[in-house]
Amino acid sequence: MIKPIQMMEDILPPLKEFIVDYCNRYKIRSVDPRSLCLDTSIDLDLDIFDIEIDLFLADFADQFNVDQSKFTWYKYGYPKGSTRVRVIKMMFGYNSIWVKQLAHYCYKPKFRVRNLQDAVITGMLV
Repeated sequence: MIKPIQMMEDILPPLKEFIVDYCNRYKIRSVDPRSLCLDTSIDLDLDIFDIEIDLFLADFADQFNVDQSKFTWYKYGYPKGSTRVRVIKMMFGYNSIWVKQLAHYCYKPKFRVRNLQDAVITGMLV
């Protein structure tokens, strides 16, 4: 039997579908739905940053009818990406654990799927 706490730790299926569809539609990168979790970083793991993240959030707010009027990047820091991380990903891929650890060392993720799920649940992106 699954405990209610474990169920809350899962990504909502419509949110998971939105992220996968968005990445496929805009050819950002191929995303395996099974690899997504609440701690998946939007900027580091999914490679959505700079102006693309603003477009992603606008699409997200429209899709899920989320109020983003009070959202500001001051809380998270604006995700700009990292040249070092891009080079590491190009050379070694991003599947092995040590590459992910090295990427996290070079660049601190700023925005996660958990933030999006909280916005879907509360109706506000803050």
